[in-house]
Amino acid sequence: MEEERLQKYLAKCGIASRRKCEEYILLGKVEVNGKIVTELGTKVSSKDVVKFNGKRVKYEDEKVYILLNKPIGYVTTAHEQFGRDKVLDLVKINKRIVPVGRLDMYTSGALILTNDGELVNKLTHPKNEVDKTYNATVRGKITDDKIELLKNGVEIDDGYITKPAKVKILKIDEEKNLSRIQITIHEGKNRQVRKMCEAVGYKVIALHRSKIGNIDVKDLKIGEWRYLSDSEIEKLI
Repeated sequence: MEEERLQKYLAKCGIASRRKCEEYILLGKVEVNGKIVTELGTKVSSKDVVKFNGKRVKYEDEKVYILLNKPIGYVTTAHEQFGRDKVLDLVKINKRIVPVGRLDMYTSGALILTNDGELVNKLTHPKNEVDKTYNATVRGKITDDKIELLKNGVEIDDGYITKPAKVKILKIDEEKNLSRIQITIHEGKNRQVRKMCEAVGYKVIALHRSKIGNIDVKDLKIGEWRYLSDSEIEKLI
């Protein structure tokens, strides 16, 4: 293997996205040949001994791609410091894998896990505009004008305007005073769908991600996982 930047090597080893690996390096969590390295320009090769959090990491040629229907109550961080249940507790295989992006603890649905750092980078980088589809149950009867606002973009996070989204009403329950809507976005702001709904006056009481790109979890029960098919992998990479 030719020399390459340390953050790229870590990403290829499935530690996290390249940007997240840069954070780990700056935080002093990475060693090269027994020394902590905090320089992002550091280059390594297969001859070097690279450790993350004290454990050696190696590049694996065999890539793994998994789809999980995440339950509520699980966090999507690979390294949990507060003792909460992790999605990695549900997917036990003999390879180091990481979740691609995040779903908050109280959101269920489609989550991809892999040891392909390049794919992690591709699916999480905003410029690639990978669609994610969510089904949200909100309190109240949502109106067409509010749907149009969501489609065109709303203000969240101190002035940030969300990009245009695909939004439609799935069901309105007059008796329970609830609405169920589908929102497709390609951004990944923290708790974005919840904040979008709040911006037009509706509180989300249940949220489920049904699809990532064209890959859905309709045939997976909550908490179940499966390997992606070759055709699904080809669409992602």
